[in-house]
Amino acid sequence: MKIGCVVDSASRQSGGLFESVRRLMQSLQAHNGQVTVFSVADKFSNEDLAAWAPVSVRAFRSLFKPWGYAPGLPYALASCDFAMLHVHGLWKYCSVASVHWARKYKRPHIVHPHGMLDPWALRNSRPKKLLAAALYENLHLRRASCIRALCQSEADSIRAYGLKNPICIIPNGVDLPANPNPQSPILNPQFTSGRKVLLYLGRLHPKKNLGALLDAWAALQRQSTAAQEWTLAITGWNEVGYEEQLRKQCSDLGLKCSDAQSSSIHNSLSSVSFTGPRFGDDKAAAYASCDAFILPSLSEGLPMVILEAWAYGKPVVMTPECNVPEGFAAGAAIQIGTTADRIVPGLRTLIESSDAERCVMGARGQQLVAERFTWDMIGKQMREVGDWVVGGGSAPACVRFD
Repeated sequence: MKIGCVVDSASRQSGGLFESVRRLMQSLQAHNGQVTVFSVADKFSNEDLAAWAPVSVRAFRSLFKPWGYAPGLPYALASCDFAMLHVHGLWKYCSVASVHWARKYKRPHIVHPHGMLDPWALRNSRPKKLLAAALYENLHLRRASCIRALCQSEADSIRAYGLKNPICIIPNGVDLPANPNPQSPILNPQFTSGRKVLLYLGRLHPKKNLGALLDAWAALQRQSTAAQEWTLAITGWNEVGYEEQLRKQCSDLGLKCSDAQSSSIHNSLSSVSFTGPRFGDDKAAAYASCDAFILPSLSEGLPMVILEAWAYGKPVVMTPECNVPEGFAAGAAIQIGTTADRIVPGLRTLIESSDAERCVMGARGQQLVAERFTWDMIGKQMREVGDWVVGGGSAPACVRFD
């Protein structure tokens, strides 16, 4: 089957979508598909597009980058005889181009919102989204042959938005590391000073709720001598000037922080370290070298970083809004709330656990990934849904109509 895929960015600039969309499309191709990806070019495209192999990727110049307006995109879609189209993300020009293709050629498309219809996401930049919804996004969504939800919570949000389409519930996947202990000369000095490391990795954005985490971290530093043996490593790329806000907050709270340029970031004075963005081997080394992982998010679809941390056998601290309840049920994660006073107890539980207890928790997460979240499983499910929307017949078990 010839399959098209549209995503606003096919590079690291898209954050977790770079990993999740890329591996899903590669898995679809492995299950006897012929996939072509269309995206908008950005500053990382030349470096990152090779990582999609053997999937073919075409990146188009944008005339208005905030919206991703790429006039060459609809013409490129028209030149390919696709049986169906996968569309990842909402609110951008990709939605306009894909619904135009679906209407003109009367072929199915599957929309992957990736959490963008969740309540917090809808409230963020609400006026712009209301306008986009009225102009094109509602039409794009309502005409979709199927909408993919990453979890039941996202499926509920899709229904709450008013959409009646079939929904397939298929999570993101992850690859178990071939080398569980990668080495990186860039990261090793930051993770080998003898202090335990609690890692955050991802975008530095208000949605990730790092401000509340810092408030909780400062409170715990005052309350617990054991907490002083840990460093909070904030690893990620700055968005909307959020890193500057976080650094000022550290100063206001009396938290000593250092960064990737320090000669030794885990010195006796630093309880918070800003390590900058890490990709590829450097990101793998961050997971391998940390002692635990945290994601205090206000809203997520199904975060790749949680699955990646488990793949490296790390215990996880997360909010229910991360939408991986399987982790709590399996004993692979510690639950926290979204406010500082509800984050502190979870942090204390982690820090006061023994090394052996944290190791057991991480092993449970690794087993959970192996049993339920491998890309081969996810690709097979997605291929079955694609076959169904193209050919009809009985819907796969993952499809919901209610």
